[in-house]
Amino acid sequence: MYFDARLWALTDGVRGRIAATVLLGLAAVAAGIARLALLGWVLGLVLAGRPLTEIVVAVGLTAAALVLRSVLEHVRTMAAHRTAARVQQRLRQRLYAQVTALGPAHFARNRSGEVMLTLVEGVQQLEVYFGQYLPQLFVAALTPLLIFAFVAFVDLPVATVVLLAALVVLLAPTLWHRWDSRASLTRNRAYAAFGADFLDAVQGLATLKAFGQSGERACRLTERAHTLFRSTMWVLGTNTLARGITDAGIALGAAAALAVGAWRVDHGAMSVSALLVILMLGVEVFRPLRELRVLLHQGMLGLSAARGIFALLDAVPLVRDRAAGPEPRDASVAFEDVTFAYPGGRRAAHERIGFAIHAGERVAFVGASGSGKSTIARLLLRFHDPDQGRVTMGGVDLRALSLAQVRARIAVVSQDTWLFHGTIEDNIRMGRPEATAEELRAAARAAHAEEFIARLPQSYATVVGERGVRLSGGQRQRIAIARALLRDAPILILDEALSSVDAESEALIQSALDRLMIGRTTLVFAHRLSSVIGADRILVLDQGRLVEAGTHASLMHGGGVYARLMAGQARDGEVAEAVGERTVIADDIGAGEGGARDAAEDSIVRAGEVGWRAILGTLLGRTRGYRGRLTLTFALGVARVSALIGVGVLSALAVRAVARGAPATGLLAALLVTAPLAGALHWLESWLAHDVAYRLLSDMRLDVFRKLDALAPAYLTRRRSGDLVGVATHDVELIEYFFAHTVTPALVAILVPAAVLVTLGAFAPVLALVLVPFLIYTALVPIVGRARIDHLGSRAREASGELSAHVIDTVQGLGEILAYDRVRAWGEELAVKARRFFDLRLPFLHDLSRQTALQEITTGLGGVAVILVGAWLAQHGRLDPVALPLLTLLALSAFVPLWEVAQVGRQLADTLGAARRLHVVESEPVPVTDGPGVTVAARPTSGVAVELDAVRFTYPGRRRAALDGVSLRLDAGRTMAIVGPSGAGKTTVASLLLRFWDPQAGVVRLFGHDLRDYTLDDLRRRIALVAQDTYLFNDTLRANVLLADPGASDAALAHAIEGAALGELVASLPEGLDTLVGERGAQLSGGQRQRVAIARAFLKDAPVLVLDEATSHLDTLSEAAVRGAIERLARDRTTLVIAHRLSTVRDADTIVVLDDGRVVEAGPHEHLLSQRGLYAHLVARQLGGGPRNGPPHPPAFVAPRVNRGAPR
Repeated sequence: MYFDARLWALTDGVRGRIAATVLLGLAAVAAGIARLALLGWVLGLVLAGRPLTEIVVAVGLTAAALVLRSVLEHVRTMAAHRTAARVQQRLRQRLYAQVTALGPAHFARNRSGEVMLTLVEGVQQLEVYFGQYLPQLFVAALTPLLIFAFVAFVDLPVATVVLLAALVVLLAPTLWHRWDSRASLTRNRAYAAFGADFLDAVQGLATLKAFGQSGERACRLTERAHTLFRSTMWVLGTNTLARGITDAGIALGAAAALAVGAWRVDHGAMSVSALLVILMLGVEVFRPLRELRVLLHQGMLGLSAARGIFALLDAVPLVRDRAAGPEPRDASVAFEDVTFAYPGGRRAAHERIGFAIHAGERVAFVGASGSGKSTIARLLLRFHDPDQGRVTMGGVDLRALSLAQVRARIAVVSQDTWLFHGTIEDNIRMGRPEATAEELRAAARAAHAEEFIARLPQSYATVVGERGVRLSGGQRQRIAIARALLRDAPILILDEALSSVDAESEALIQSALDRLMIGRTTLVFAHRLSSVIGADRILVLDQGRLVEAGTHASLMHGGGVYARLMAGQARDGEVAEAVGERTVIADDIGAGEGGARDAAEDSIVRAGEVGWRAILGTLLGRTRGYRGRLTLTFALGVARVSALIGVGVLSALAVRAVARGAPATGLLAALLVTAPLAGALHWLESWLAHDVAYRLLSDMRLDVFRKLDALAPAYLTRRRSGDLVGVATHDVELIEYFFAHTVTPALVAILVPAAVLVTLGAFAPVLALVLVPFLIYTALVPIVGRARIDHLGSRAREASGELSAHVIDTVQGLGEILAYDRVRAWGEELAVKARRFFDLRLPFLHDLSRQTALQEITTGLGGVAVILVGAWLAQHGRLDPVALPLLTLLALSAFVPLWEVAQVGRQLADTLGAARRLHVVESEPVPVTDGPGVTVAARPTSGVAVELDAVRFTYPGRRRAALDGVSLRLDAGRTMAIVGPSGAGKTTVASLLLRFWDPQAGVVRLFGHDLRDYTLDDLRRRIALVAQDTYLFNDTLRANVLLADPGASDAALAHAIEGAALGELVASLPEGLDTLVGERGAQLSGGQRQRVAIARAFLKDAPVLVLDEATSHLDTLSEAAVRGAIERLARDRTTLVIAHRLSTVRDADTIVVLDDGRVVEAGPHEHLLSQRGLYAHLVARQLGGGPRNGPPHPPAFVAPRVNRGAPR
């Protein structure tokens, strides 16, 4: 038995309801015993030759008892499910409160995939624990006493045998509890690890594909899936062994009771009528114990899930909230001798830092990547508390204030902007939910976001997708700025707030921020001179220490750290950022006209309208490779049911022999041998069926990833990663029920009733005819109600997917939720989604329970009908009355496999809903497929390397072309820079080059071959990408760099680390290269993450290099070092640069200017400046102004080749 005191503690407030369900269960047990006893009484009346009228009255009472039992069970079941729903709702809210209390600091070191499985699937697994297992546990514990009390009324010695057997059956599973518990814990860990790795792989699929490593990641997931399979089979091994012993104990108990009864009849101590009652009670008297045995596995899963739940609840927050303290006197901020180190860090992020910022003062913080700038913001938001010293606001220690008091006074724009799955309006309104529509639009205008919002088909109602994936990087950041502007807080934190906006937008946004900062305390964290030059004071950080302070002029004059950091930018005159806006691979997919609404509807995998027959056919098709095992499982199933029927037949024959005064010793001996055989066969059948099932599930989980790999990245912009993890975990898990519990029972359900009908027909054909309608009804009930149950089951699975997606969004965006004090609102939304799930789930469970009750009534009435007709036949001399008990048991046994199949049919509603969602993913057409392969030198040194020939490409769901007739050529060994305003199509060129999409018209060639002729892995091996949004996996720093070349030598790895200026970071980490970087690289700063991307490019050593804002997050000194290394890397390589900064693009052999998807200019830097066109305008804007001359959209043309000496 599985009982947990902590889980029981969660039932506080509903224990009265649980007690009521237990009482209903005991009443149902009593009604069930009465039904069987009455059935025995009816048989006794037949054997005694009583009149048919008297028998009919007894039959009526039997029917009433069986109807009463079914009604009581239905009422009890639904009351238990409603109770479970209440417990689950409260538990999920408690878990959410714990998640928000733990904060981003906790989840930087823990995996959001595991948290999702705990909050969604873990809590759902407790539905059976609280709704069925727990009430049944109490019923089963009290049932032996109830059985003893009843049977003692018939015969005390037999009652004692039954009581002892019931106690053995009840307590036997506890012998395996420790073994089962340990195996369950191992399995739970394996399941959580697979889910977390799957989420990591799905969210990083674009990166995996860019480096040709999605296949290797599939191999890693294969190992995870096999570990999960092995741990699951250990659990099932212990569980099915306990189940087999329980089955054998029940059968032996019934056989022993019958043997004792027969012996007592032989010795005149008991009547034949009483023995008939014992016969009919048989194994049915142990029914509550058998039902508990069926639920033991679910109880184990509940306890297994509880371990993850309690691990989360037991986690200790790094920051404790408290009651509201004294109100800060103003918006001043001070750090007083603050020392702080991140948990697990080797060195302090801050060492004795002290500074004071007056209310209304604008202070900038600069320093190299990893110097501790963003840590100041995290301490001020109280995501962490300092180890020493204190942080104050308005003269009050932050630890004396409630978290709500602190965060209500702060608005923040971070460099890692997080947008939630919802509309643009939802994301901006997060800053101040009560803002009017005009206030919201004013914030968007001030952030220079209204122009691009107005171009979207749904305007402010456009859904941005998970993490804002349907917007470009710059658009996301402008939404974040609008959110902060709407917040209107007295303290403003700008952490690289303008790092991703184009030059024209920056000037307008900076002007708006300048107005906003008047009268507000502002902390600016930035690498760029343009963001800090206007600050009242500049504080300089170096390796966690405050080393300089002053104005820009005084610090430049001082010639210290700040002067070295900013000297390059000052020389370049970079008062504003350069030429375009931050874009990332796969981020140009905005919701186009007519596409936004579809995207909103399709974000969750819908179950679709595929018929259940087609789905079952598809699932059966997966079993082709396991036909030998399935045949053996079928044979064991037939043998098991035959053994069960044999127990009934031998029991009836023994009673018959006793009634006739014939010896029954041989029959009783055979009965005692057959009884445990049924249990052993059941164990073997269950083990083999589950072995096949979980092998198939392992394959299916991997098939889901491979399909997503083929569909990414385009498909992932329409789906939510949390939901996709739910498909690969919980949905696939539900399909186990089909493979393990459907295929073999369905075949047995045909064979056994047919054999029973033949046997009954041999005695009296009319008995077979009477039974047929009841068998047909039992078989058809699940099919007749199939449509409604399938619909409810499918909708419930979709609601579960929405819940999973919401949890992932919550955990990964927790920093924004806390910073904007939206904890309560987010919790209410979680409760709404959970209630929607239960609103669909409870009607579904009601229909299942009603079907169960109807089928039980049908089964009982079938047996009663056979007795009634048999009694009539006996009275007319057409049937030996002594044969009627045997025929009655045979008739009831015909329903056993049908009952199992009907039970399976009801449970299949969940399975079919899950299978339909899986089918939707699997049937999605793959947009980009492998080519036949080409033969090209590993590193061609001449000819055209990259060519776009009249390329036209439009993203799915959009009307406007991202590229419209673009033609350009890049010779091998040359460097081409692509520039242009926001939305010009720059990153689309890189996306097409990597074949994340294919153009609708025109051709893209690499080294003279159409990209569609390459195999995808071969193509991507030839291209190294450094994207601005670097995705790091939850693995070691070593593994993240080696992603570019898993077989690289230590020397090659060291060279890549040195080239990317990562040596100092590696030295500072507690485990060096073997330090875990956290989910999405959470343990590293933005600049450090970008250097990892650069190290990957060094290690990959590909002939074509694509740099998409490769140094945008780096400080000037790191950038100078890395840029020199990149220049060395670019030698003898073909290089495509997508960049903003003039210093990055001006030395390119060719600069191509895109505008509105067309090439409008091309040539070297000096030539383009002399043309006074768009490029000259962008450069002028970067340097601080200047008019734009020239036509807005010159005709498209082929960019000229520029030959300036030997290739670089």
